[in-house]
Amino acid sequence: MARLADYFVVVAFSPGKRGNGDGQGQILQRFPEKDWEDNPFPQGIELFCQPSGWQLFRERKPPTFFIAVLTDINSERHYCACFTFWEAVERSQLQSRLRKEEEEEEEDEEEEVAAPVQPAQLFAPKSLVLVSRLDHADVFRNCLGLVYTIYVDGLSTSLETVIGNLLTCTIPITGGSQRTISLGAGDRQVIQTPINDSLPISNCSVALLFRQLGITNVLCLFCAALTEHKILFLSSSYQRLTDACRALLALMFPLKYSFTYVPILPAQLLEVLSTPTPFIIGVSSDFQSETQELLDVIIADLDGGTVTVPECIHISLLPEPLLHRTREALSMVLDPGLEIADLAFPPSTISASSLKMQDKEIRAVFLRLFAHLLQGYRWCLHIIRIHPEPVIRFHKAAFLGQRGLVEDDFLPKVLEGMAFAGFVTERGPPYREVDVFDELVANEAQRMQADEGSKVRVLQHIKELAEQLYKNENPYPAVTMHKVQRPTEGSHLRLHQRPFPRLDEGTIQWIVDQATAKLQTAPPVVRAERKCLVPSGPPLGTLMERNGLVLANSARRLEVVRNCISYVFESKMLEAKRLLPAVLRAMKSRPARQCLTQELNLHVQQNRAVLDHLQFDFVVRMMNCCLQDCSTADEHGVAAALLPLVTAFCRKLSPGITQFAYSCVQEHLVWTNLQFWEAMFYGDVQNHIRALYLEGTEENYLEQQAGEGEPPEQEEGSILEIAALQCRLWPTMSPEKQRELIQKEESTVFSQAIHYANRMSYLLLPLDTSKNRLPRSSGLGDAESVSNSFITNSIAGSVADSYDTESGFEDAETSDVANYVVRFINRFVDKVCTESGVTNEHLKGLHVMIPDIVQMHIETLDAVHRESKRLPPIQKPKLLRPSLLMGEESVMDGLRVFLIPDGREEGAGGSGGGPPLLPAEGAIFLTTYRIVFKGTPVDPLVGEQVVVRSFPVASLTKEEKITAQAPVDQFIPEGCAQLQLRSCTFQLLRIAFDEEVASESVEVFRKHLQKLRYPQHIADTFAFTVGQASKPALQPKAKEKNPSLRTISKNLVKNAKRTIGRQYITRKKYTPPPWEHRGGGQQPFPEDNEDEISVSEEMDRSTLTPATLTIRPSDKMTMGQLVERACCRDYQRLGLGTLSNSLTRSKNEPFRICTVNRMYAICRSYPGLLIVPQSIQDNTIQRISRCYRQNRFPVVSWRNSRTKAVLLRSGGLHGKGVAGLFKSPNAPAPGPSQADSTSLEQEKYLQAVINSMPHYVDAGGGRNTLSGFTSAHMSSSGKWGSIRASGRTSSYALNMEVGSRLAGKELLGAPPNGSPSEASFLRQHRASLYIIGDKSQLRGVKPDPLQHWEVVPIEVFEARQVKTSFKKLMKACVPGNPSAEPSLAYLRSLEESEWLTQIHKILQIAVLVVELLDTGSSVLVSLEDGWDITTQVVSLVQLLSDPYYRTLEGFRLLVEKEWLSFGHRFSHRGAQTLAGQSGGFTPVFLQFLDCVHQIHLQFPMEFEFSQYYLKFLSYHSVSNRFRTFLLDSDYERLELGLLYEEKGESKGPQPFRSVWEYVDRLNKKIPAFFNYMYAPEDSEVLRPYSNLSNLKVWDYYTQETLSEGPSYDWELVQGRPEPVEDPGPPDAGAPTPSRRRIVWPCYDNRSRVEPDAISRLLEELQNLEMELGQIPGRWKDTWDKLKASQRTEAHEDAGGGKGASSALLMASGGLSHQRRSLGAYLQESGVGSSAINLSLDSDASSASAPSSGKPGGRRSNTSTLYSQFQPAESENRSYEGTLYKKGAFMKPWRPRWFVLDKTKHQLRYYDSRLDTECKGVIDLAEVESITPGTPTMGAPKMVDEKAFFDVKTTKRVYNFCAQDVLLAQQWIDRIQGCLSDA
Repeated sequence: MARLADYFVVVAFSPGKRGNGDGQGQILQRFPEKDWEDNPFPQGIELFCQPSGWQLFRERKPPTFFIAVLTDINSERHYCACFTFWEAVERSQLQSRLRKEEEEEEEDEEEEVAAPVQPAQLFAPKSLVLVSRLDHADVFRNCLGLVYTIYVDGLSTSLETVIGNLLTCTIPITGGSQRTISLGAGDRQVIQTPINDSLPISNCSVALLFRQLGITNVLCLFCAALTEHKILFLSSSYQRLTDACRALLALMFPLKYSFTYVPILPAQLLEVLSTPTPFIIGVSSDFQSETQELLDVIIADLDGGTVTVPECIHISLLPEPLLHRTREALSMVLDPGLEIADLAFPPSTISASSLKMQDKEIRAVFLRLFAHLLQGYRWCLHIIRIHPEPVIRFHKAAFLGQRGLVEDDFLPKVLEGMAFAGFVTERGPPYREVDVFDELVANEAQRMQADEGSKVRVLQHIKELAEQLYKNENPYPAVTMHKVQRPTEGSHLRLHQRPFPRLDEGTIQWIVDQATAKLQTAPPVVRAERKCLVPSGPPLGTLMERNGLVLANSARRLEVVRNCISYVFESKMLEAKRLLPAVLRAMKSRPARQCLTQELNLHVQQNRAVLDHLQFDFVVRMMNCCLQDCSTADEHGVAAALLPLVTAFCRKLSPGITQFAYSCVQEHLVWTNLQFWEAMFYGDVQNHIRALYLEGTEENYLEQQAGEGEPPEQEEGSILEIAALQCRLWPTMSPEKQRELIQKEESTVFSQAIHYANRMSYLLLPLDTSKNRLPRSSGLGDAESVSNSFITNSIAGSVADSYDTESGFEDAETSDVANYVVRFINRFVDKVCTESGVTNEHLKGLHVMIPDIVQMHIETLDAVHRESKRLPPIQKPKLLRPSLLMGEESVMDGLRVFLIPDGREEGAGGSGGGPPLLPAEGAIFLTTYRIVFKGTPVDPLVGEQVVVRSFPVASLTKEEKITAQAPVDQFIPEGCAQLQLRSCTFQLLRIAFDEEVASESVEVFRKHLQKLRYPQHIADTFAFTVGQASKPALQPKAKEKNPSLRTISKNLVKNAKRTIGRQYITRKKYTPPPWEHRGGGQQPFPEDNEDEISVSEEMDRSTLTPATLTIRPSDKMTMGQLVERACCRDYQRLGLGTLSNSLTRSKNEPFRICTVNRMYAICRSYPGLLIVPQSIQDNTIQRISRCYRQNRFPVVSWRNSRTKAVLLRSGGLHGKGVAGLFKSPNAPAPGPSQADSTSLEQEKYLQAVINSMPHYVDAGGGRNTLSGFTSAHMSSSGKWGSIRASGRTSSYALNMEVGSRLAGKELLGAPPNGSPSEASFLRQHRASLYIIGDKSQLRGVKPDPLQHWEVVPIEVFEARQVKTSFKKLMKACVPGNPSAEPSLAYLRSLEESEWLTQIHKILQIAVLVVELLDTGSSVLVSLEDGWDITTQVVSLVQLLSDPYYRTLEGFRLLVEKEWLSFGHRFSHRGAQTLAGQSGGFTPVFLQFLDCVHQIHLQFPMEFEFSQYYLKFLSYHSVSNRFRTFLLDSDYERLELGLLYEEKGESKGPQPFRSVWEYVDRLNKKIPAFFNYMYAPEDSEVLRPYSNLSNLKVWDYYTQETLSEGPSYDWELVQGRPEPVEDPGPPDAGAPTPSRRRIVWPCYDNRSRVEPDAISRLLEELQNLEMELGQIPGRWKDTWDKLKASQRTEAHEDAGGGKGASSALLMASGGLSHQRRSLGAYLQESGVGSSAINLSLDSDASSASAPSSGKPGGRRSNTSTLYSQFQPAESENRSYEGTLYKKGAFMKPWRPRWFVLDKTKHQLRYYDSRLDTECKGVIDLAEVESITPGTPTMGAPKMVDEKAFFDVKTTKRVYNFCAQDVLLAQQWIDRIQGCLSDA
């Protein structure tokens, strides 16, 4: 029973020091006047009666009522019900009171009060206050209302009696009883007490709060309150503030709010809002402005319905899906119409709950929410003491771990909070009363899980819970009516209202005393005890499975773990070793870790398991792996399960010295976490206490047996049951028994504390204490770690403080580590012992023992450490040595390393599956040529494989030390040096050096690497040093007797340096010597690259061809060598000029081969022989060259054989050159200056190029520049509109189309592949010459409308952009670190690199130039310095336009001509020497090869070479294995004596010097570079798509072969013969019995393991030939025979009309122009041999029914397998027929089948028409003349004499005879035509 009201107080207004209306409250009377013993009178009530301050008002206000809540020092809440009314105060009364109070300020006060504004009468508030510990708001309202009514209406009842009765009224607190009370004024009230007082009473407050703020806002406040934020409510109504605060507390049930709680805060106490602690406070909205400065307070405005969260506050919300479910349930309760709002036929009535019921439904939603959140909490309680009071701790980490919410933001904060601490204290005890929440957690868990999907069932459950909550508040729904008198309407407005009377204290006190005396004599009320065992509910496991948070773990994986452990303990080490990597991978999953601890546990007998060294090593490795994925909190109890095991497993090091596993697993942070040790300690204490009580009685023993038979979860239950039983029995025990139990429990805790002090010293003291380093050196020095428990204690605090101040080592003694550990253990012991009630004496004893324990352990460790050092090292795998190339030497012997996986997934067995080849263990080797890693995978399952990763030293782009990431793998030691080496061959080596490799060796390795990568001089590179004894570069040699070409060329350079120094002022007319005398070799060269012949204008031309220097016959061969260069051979093939004075040469030829640069005097980066217009003199060239960057003046590169348009290349123009080229013809001439003459010569030069074009000559031949195209000529509109409209306004007319296409403004694609360009593509009067220049260079240029050339300004990227782009491309294709989403990261970084955008731009320009040339306009490409993008564009244009360059021979010629001879700076761009190191690597050539690869993909049948050939060139262009791609120009190569190297000087095998030589040799042996799909069309111009969507990433960037390293050095590839020594066929390895073969994506070389059908058949053929004892034929001969036989079959079938032939449409010309798709059909023939049919035409494929299977079909033989491929010669037969040829000396005339091949520039002859083997070739480049011949001896008879003719070549004269004169004339014309056209 409890008093309804403790105190009744009357509080009145008292004026302040100044009578301005602001006053203060004053207690007039209080009853009883003496404080109750159990409940003292709360101070400060007068402040709360008028929270906004005591003020006078000019008019009466109606009475108000609200309840304020005060909290006392014991956290008891007092409810102060304030009833306030207003009484009139006369001015005179006020003044007299003021005078009494403040006589000093009399005059002032009078003046103020007498101010004319104030009315005669003011009204002062007066409050009647009831103070109670019970919260019965309505009863208080009625009681105070009754007192007011009696006073205001003047009723006869005595006020004293009513108040006395009120103060003596007692009611039961709980139990659901109903009590009727009367205060003696004829009133009657019924009070219902709640059934269970633990549930809060909310009336309608919760529902009102949701109405005011809405669902989201209230949820936000709810989460903020739980996570301990400050919350402030604002409202103009006090009662609403109280209700809102009450509602928030009701929602938090079963947690109780334990911080500051003031629903109504008075104005005088507003500074409380700045408190640092959390609070829930309500403030009148009058003070809203004062709350604005609060930066960390969440403000809820109840009147406005808003919640304001400051920016600096982050509120953790409920975890999903709980948040969503809660919102959904709330909206179902608050807005039942929402569900049916969209229904076509909504139900007529919606059953809406009453406000009170809705309130309970909302609370039911939150009750369910807490049941979800705290599900299974009782399984994580640790009972550490039962007597005298239960001491209970909660294992937070385990709870979060089992719930899978470790990473969650919300729940961990709630569990750390004070409210949850109170929850554990209140609800932890196992024996107490149970309420609705306990039942919900225990019994409804399954139901809530089942209901989740169904809204109807959820709502049903909510309604049931709401019913229970409602019944708790209103146990008797049919209440008899209250009867309480109310004042008459408007009574407060009466004018003459007497003041509230003073009450008689004596009367009231007497009534109170009477009632007290009666109560003391009454018998005590006996309340039925309803305590019971609290049910625990289902364990957490069931909840986890539903949430799917348990990792899906196959039983197979756990089986592997079990097997491996059993193998270890059965000493089957080989099997264990195989399984170990799989076990270590499995440790990522929790079940596998738990399985490991259980399995290891089975092998421990009597707390000890002695192992041998290998077993110990395995067990420790598994333990470490298991622990490395555990967090410091150890949520899943893995470290806890391993703790007893690490002190059990051991090995004997020597007699009497044993090493335990704990000394090898100390490097984990979990051991330094105080919370972990606390949880472990409490868990162990709980088990011991359980055992203590179980060993009692027999009955208990039987219970124990039953408990052990059950699953382990039941043990938890049993300790709670034991504790409940003990709590129940406690009151019945004798004091002796009680003392005995207390003592037993305390000693249990004490002994465990000693045990844990030992355990902690085991895991915290390092094995080598002399190093003065703690394991991981962390955690121990941390500030006060957050503890798992909630009791703070002064001793623990003080120890912690002293410990924290002494962080860091004071001196370098061993004892420092010991001191650290001692302090850490002391902190732990203080904390746990204080919490578990250990006496101070015991605690002091522990403090004395701990240093001894630690010291003893250190001594043991010293011996163990000493002995462990003597153990033999673990056997490491033998180092595998890589095979070296001929001439390659080892620089550093193998350093033992681990190859760590990088961002590429395949090798590490990533998401794509596959075996984990990496990490691999082996060694890194540094040779003069390569960096090679060779080793075996660490994973023994793939241990038989060999892993090789290598790249040429010269391709290294970045070498950096990397910091060790988290341990990559158990096998890789921590703390070892790690390097990352990146190569521009798209390879990456991440290596971790083994512990045995000294750091000095690593540094030496890095130095050697740097030295090899960036040699001082190009002559120190591998290509030069290979096969030579190491010697300094460029050593002066002794003079040789017979000077070789190399020395001649070196002397040449010296002469050049001498001669060029002289300058001649006198000018002589320069006449070029006749062709015979134009020698090449012995003439001077300029030396200075920067200032190239700046005085050339004044120089005597004879210095370049000195008269004194006549070419001796012996030196003519130097010029011959120059003529042999690729450029010259190509010029002759193209018919751009020859070097002989024969009938083929005429002055009418538009171009000539110019030798002006043969001394490299004009331009060092150009070749010695150049093609210039016939009319231009050499001295003009000298002047023109100065207008261009690097003196690279325009020269002809290629001529279109059909349109005769030419392609020219040059460097960009210098500024003055631009000005000169485009100066306005109308400008006044400032006199003949040098610039003018130069620009005029430039114009002449360009005009000469234009004049050379046949269509221009036809149009009116040779008009000079200014002869006009009038604007009338220009008016027609073609595809490009008016390119040159009248006047100067057309300056960018072309730019609108051509320029915009190239600048990428209108990204028009090229015309569709293979379609002929439109006839109207350019108008007839188009420009004859287009100059493609850089936009930035040509800015502001206004072309002259009368000239015949047009400028196309385009934007191109610079070399540095290529460099940046390439870096990003490398990082995209070969990422250094693994990413979370590899494919996404790859695509993103690929896009960021912009590599494909650059490829697109180059192709776009090239295709446009091809179109211009194809329509008859010449093009000059004049970009940058003329050696980067110019070279790319010019090369691509020739490749697209001329089929010859798409052959192996032609492509070589193209690269030699455009890239090598025309001076692409390979050394500079490849950073090949120390000087170029700062410039970095810029892969311009690689970009060109990528463009070729893109074209190859789109036109696979147009190239004789394969994609592999392009990769091969890409690799060796940076490898420095060959000299081909070294140095920057022919001049530099000549200087080093490379240009004309002697043939056949040395005997025996020689390393290859030229990549072309190597390719030729290799190509004769293996068809690796040959494209079997090669079937070109005559003179096809290719127009590839260049849109980004059509471009593919080259697989050269992404593929690797780990089995053998890069496949571009054929001698090194395993299983392949060395092409240098062995001419035999490559052996593909012995055929395996199984037909299945596993090909690993990044390991095997797929083309070798699984070659294509043709390669395989060619191999088989060679093998058969060898078996039959025949000499194996060359593969090319076999291939050509096959094609020839297939061609004849195709002819026969075409005649016979057989169906099978149509499937093999490969005859000459049998393919349509548009064929592009490749369809492959495999068909079984009737005889059983399979035929491959590659249909290359969409029409053909429809006709290719597999008819060979029919009886009438032709039997398919081996040759049909290749018959789809067209022979290489077929399309090149420009003219063919039979001629008689006279044999060589003394040989007869014979008829031969001759083929004139325009493309290859050859005349071939065969024995007969059907013969495929060519018997001889006459190279047309060598032909000097064709003359009529005469019959000689043995000539055919009956043939006209005129049918004979002779062909004279540089080597011999061939005699021919045709069948008649006409045929002879045709042959002569055809050959002549070839010579002039080509």
